[in-house]
Amino acid sequence: QVQLVESGGGLVQAGGSLRLSCAASGRTFSNYAMGWFRQAPGKEREFVAAISRSGVIPYYADSVKGRFTISRDNAKNTVYLHMNSLKPEDTAVYYCAATPYALATMTPNEIKQYDYWGQGTQVTVSS
Repeated sequence: QVQLVESGGGLVQAGGSLRLSCAASGRTFSNYAMGWFRQAPGKEREFVAAISRSGVIPYYADSVKGRFTISRDNAKNTVYLHMNSLKPEDTAVYYCAATPYALATMTPNEIKQYDYWGQGTQVTVSS
């Protein structure tokens, strides 16, 4: 089992920045590729970003490319999502997720590939 706890959400004005954190425990963190997803009210959960086990290879949804950065610190068992130039349409509950598969062997945006999920953290961007 891998336990994931997100933090760092909040209310921010459009154009602002936030950094989300996801702390992992339970198993060897570096054995898991990590992803961030989000779900807005009335919408399906969607992929935001993913990062390889080593932290070398990131993937991004087109909607956040150039604005968001995913990173990880395997020594701290934590993955981050740095969000800049936030827009009202970024408002959602943000979830981190862990997959035992190497990102190169899977489609990073496929929700069913991720075995473990956090409880989510709310991000609200006001216009």
